[in-house]
Amino acid sequence: MGWLEFSLAGLAFMATHLIPATPRIKTPLVAAFGRVGYGIAFGALALGLLYWLILAAARAPFVELWPQEIWMRWLANIVMPLVILISSYAIAAPNPFAFEGRASGFDPDRPGVVGITRQPFLWALVLWAAAHLLVNGDLAHAILFGVFLLFSLIGMRAMEMRLIRRIGLAEFQRLAAQTSLIPCAAWFEGRWRPRRRPSALRLTIAIFAWAAVFHLHELVIGLSPAP
Repeated sequence: MGWLEFSLAGLAFMATHLIPATPRIKTPLVAAFGRVGYGIAFGALALGLLYWLILAAARAPFVELWPQEIWMRWLANIVMPLVILISSYAIAAPNPFAFEGRASGFDPDRPGVVGITRQPFLWALVLWAAAHLLVNGDLAHAILFGVFLLFSLIGMRAMEMRLIRRIGLAEFQRLAAQTSLIPCAAWFEGRWRPRRRPSALRLTIAIFAWAAVFHLHELVIGLSPAP
């Protein structure tokens, strides 16, 4: 039953995430609930299914693939503040390239966080999945975090190709002139320089979010993240 629950939770989670990628489903939902209402409802549903999926992975039969070492836990604790920081600056930022961004307000000459990468939230998911894959060396968690890692990487290219088909290559290149998909590539190539002071509000949110995740992890997930 453990593997069955894990499979059902995984299928439900993946099916739900077809909604934002399918305009014929997403558009009427946004029209019915409004953009804010849709965002709140979809976020709550996604978080609920993710929680179920994580609990189902913990309840699946334990099949060890590699042992956990103390340095793995330290590395995960170093990576997670970065994940939360990236996410806090990515969500609802002006970003026409990513599903977590908003199309309005984007200035291609002053791209903000998009100058670092056009897909900041998906890169945060890559780091989250990789860190948790490392410290969870059993089969169920390897499947869980391995799939998240793989689909986050595939999703970056898929989203960009979908945008190119929608707006055309020339418009995409105009909007993306000072950005890159690979983090910091536009910076290293000299195509982008930070021109905005980082938002103090988003930084504050990131700090409190990290503290909450760290201290509530054991209560919510059942395991302490401390090394």
